[in-house]
Amino acid sequence: MLYSRRALIRSAATLALAAPALKFLSGCATAGPAGVGPKASALELIPDPKGLLDLAPGLRYWVVSQTGDVMSDGLAEPGKHDGMATFPVAGEPDRCLIVRNHELGTDDGDAGIGAFGRDGAGASRIEPSLIYDRTPGGRPHSGGTTTLLVNTRTRRVERSHLSLAGTAVNCAGGPTPWGSWLSCEETELKAGDGGAKDHGFVFEVPAGATGLVQPLALVDMGRFRHEAAAVDPATGVVYLTEDTGDSLLYRFLPSASGELHKGGRLQALAILDQPGADTRNWSAASGGDPAQTFQMGRRFGVRWIDLDAVQAPDGDLRMRGRAKGAAIFARGEGMALAIEDGKAVIYFACTSGGAAKKGQIWRYTPSPEEGSASETASPGMAELFVESAGDQHFDHADNIVASPIGDLIVCEDGSGDEFVRAVTPAGLVYKIARNAHSRQSEFAGACFSPDGSTMFVNIQTPGVTLAITGDWKALRRQAEQAV
Repeated sequence: MLYSRRALIRSAATLALAAPALKFLSGCATAGPAGVGPKASALELIPDPKGLLDLAPGLRYWVVSQTGDVMSDGLAEPGKHDGMATFPVAGEPDRCLIVRNHELGTDDGDAGIGAFGRDGAGASRIEPSLIYDRTPGGRPHSGGTTTLLVNTRTRRVERSHLSLAGTAVNCAGGPTPWGSWLSCEETELKAGDGGAKDHGFVFEVPAGATGLVQPLALVDMGRFRHEAAAVDPATGVVYLTEDTGDSLLYRFLPSASGELHKGGRLQALAILDQPGADTRNWSAASGGDPAQTFQMGRRFGVRWIDLDAVQAPDGDLRMRGRAKGAAIFARGEGMALAIEDGKAVIYFACTSGGAAKKGQIWRYTPSPEEGSASETASPGMAELFVESAGDQHFDHADNIVASPIGDLIVCEDGSGDEFVRAVTPAGLVYKIARNAHSRQSEFAGACFSPDGSTMFVNIQTPGVTLAITGDWKALRRQAEQAV
C-alpha cells in the first residue's frame, strides 16, 4: 500500500490505492547504539470477555470471516490467514476489497483446513487449469489467496471467493500501484518432492478479479523463500524480502513497468565498502559478526548486485549473492512503502534481527536515479530504523503497515503472548491488541481500509480476520500519557 507523509496518495491505476499518511519516525531514527530500543508506553489493554482479542481503550472489533466459512463460490474459507491488503471500490467509500494469503503447505493437516477439503474433492468445482500444482495423489496444494468484498458500514462480507489456487505456503506479499496483490510463496519445494512443479515464486492476483486467476509464476523475480514485496509507484521497481536467518534484500527491475510477467532483472543489496556485510547485530555465539555493529539512524550507501540463474534449482541464490558481496539480514519479513517528501521509502522488518534477536526494522531510501546506470553517483541509502531491545518493544516483528495517523503498526510472531503494537513518530511503542485465544498464534496481515477508519488484521490460528475501529489519535494520546 502507498503511504504519504503529508497527504493521501492516490495512484492513476484503474483500482487506485488510497492510504493514510506515514510520517517519518524521527524519534526512532536518532543515532544510538545497537540493542538500545525505543521507549515503551505502560498503557494496558482491556481484556476481551469473549477470549479472542484484548484491545487498547476506545477500540472495538468485529469478526470479518474465519476458517471454514462457506464462501460465495461454495468453497470453504481456508485457514492460516496471513498477509493481505485492501483496495478501494470506485465510487463506493463504504466498500473495499481485501486480497488475503493463506500460508498452507502440502501436508494432510493443512489440506484439512484448505478450500477443497482433506481429500481435495472440492477441486471438482473449478477448472483444472486454474490450479497451479497438485500432490502426487492429485490433491491440489492448499496455499493461495481469497478475495473478499467488505462493507465497513454494515460490517458484512458481501462476496468472497478463492482467487489463487494450488500454490504453497503463501506468506506475505504486497499490493501494486496498478491494483493487484503480489502473493509470495515462502518455500523452496521442488518438483518431484510432493508436487509436479517447483515452488518459491511470486504470483500476481488482480484485486478486481471475481474468480480464480490463472496461476502464473513470475519466475524472473527469483525462486527463494519469498516473504513480502513493495512496489515503488514512480519507477515500478519491486523490492522483496526473504525469510531465512541469512537472507538478502532483493530488487526486481521489470522489463516493462506494471507488466511483471514480461520479466526483468533481479538484484541484491550490498553495503558500499562492506562486502558481505552482516547487518543482524548478533553476538558471535549466535553466529553474528560483532565487528560489524549497525547503529540506529546511521545511513549507509548501497549498491545493487546482479544475480544470475535466479530460478535457483539448488536453493542457493542467497549464498551466491553473498559471495558477490550482498549484505545479509535476519529473516526479512514485512514491508511498508512510504512516500516521504514526494519520494518512495521502503521499510522492512527483520524478525530475528538485533542484539536481543527480537527484531529490527530497516529503512531504504532509493536513489534519485534508482535502477539506472547513473545511480552510482547518488546511491540509495539504508539505515537501521529501530531495533527491539526486549519484549517491552516488540517480540519478533513480522508484518508492518502504516496507520492513518502516521504510526508504524507491527504484527508480532514471537513466543508466548502475541501483540499488535504501534511505533509513534516520537519513537514510543504502545500496545494495540493482544491475541487472547488459547492457541496464542501470530498476528499477520495488518492493513487499513482505504478511508483509514478500519484496521484489518489476521490471527493465523485458528484462522480469523478481524476489523478494529476507534479513535486512533485519542489512543496515541493515551499511550503518550502512560509513559
